[in-house]
Amino acid sequence: MAAASPDPVDPDGRRAGVADLVAMTRPLTARSVLASALLGARDARLPVAGLVAVAALFGISSGAVRTCLWRMVADGELTTDDSTYALAGHLLERRRRVDDATRPGHLGSRPWDGSWELAVVSLERRPAADRTALRRAATALHLAELREGVWTRPDNLDPDRLPGSRAVLDRQCVQFRDAACDIAPAAVRSLFTLDEWAHDARRLTAAMAAELAATSDDPAYRFLLSIAVMRHLQLDPLLPVALLDPDWPADDLRHTYRRFDEAFNQRLFGVQR
Repeated sequence: MAAASPDPVDPDGRRAGVADLVAMTRPLTARSVLASALLGARDARLPVAGLVAVAALFGISSGAVRTCLWRMVADGELTTDDSTYALAGHLLERRRRVDDATRPGHLGSRPWDGSWELAVVSLERRPAADRTALRRAATALHLAELREGVWTRPDNLDPDRLPGSRAVLDRQCVQFRDAACDIAPAAVRSLFTLDEWAHDARRLTAAMAAELAATSDDPAYRFLLSIAVMRHLQLDPLLPVALLDPDWPADDLRHTYRRFDEAFNQRLFGVQR
């Protein structure tokens, strides 16, 4: 059987190892492109020309960009001043989560004494919107669902982290600190999907290293790769070292992302974060 022809867009196969994570076949809307660009930009602010340049990578016209920017300002997602746009509202909160993920010291990691944090749903009936909000808030706080209505994690992070997400838990849950949980190591691996997270982290690290070493340039792919890494970092369980493998890849992923992000922003916008 004849060998498959090389992909003319990806002749050396760099993308193949992370195609499912980068979601290269999924079309991006003008809003998602603009929001992602600002989430990755220094100071969460970019000029109109920079946003138009990023959108053009995905075939989005300047007119569509300007219309989308106007709507995002009207919706409270952006502010504008002197032909620049900056994140606001819930998108600014998301930017803080991105910063926390790329520089986990922002979450106030503390020495772990073996205790756990628990959040137990206290409301008998909740609308679907409240259940969705709780799941998103718990995920942002790096809690895992032990069983229905019970969320937990080792008590090694700042209890006051991400106040917006914490407020959602305050409304729907009874919360405990310094709780004793007898969770076997194998159950911790499953609860926080450690094997899957580590596997994908190594794939993304290798993909970024390949782009840093590459001589050809594909800004659209690198933009999508950056989005994939940011999303993955936000899912890092941030467990105490005692619960992780010695070769846990989170630090490698973060260090590589910082180099990749600086190089990409320098090339695309002429600035560094």
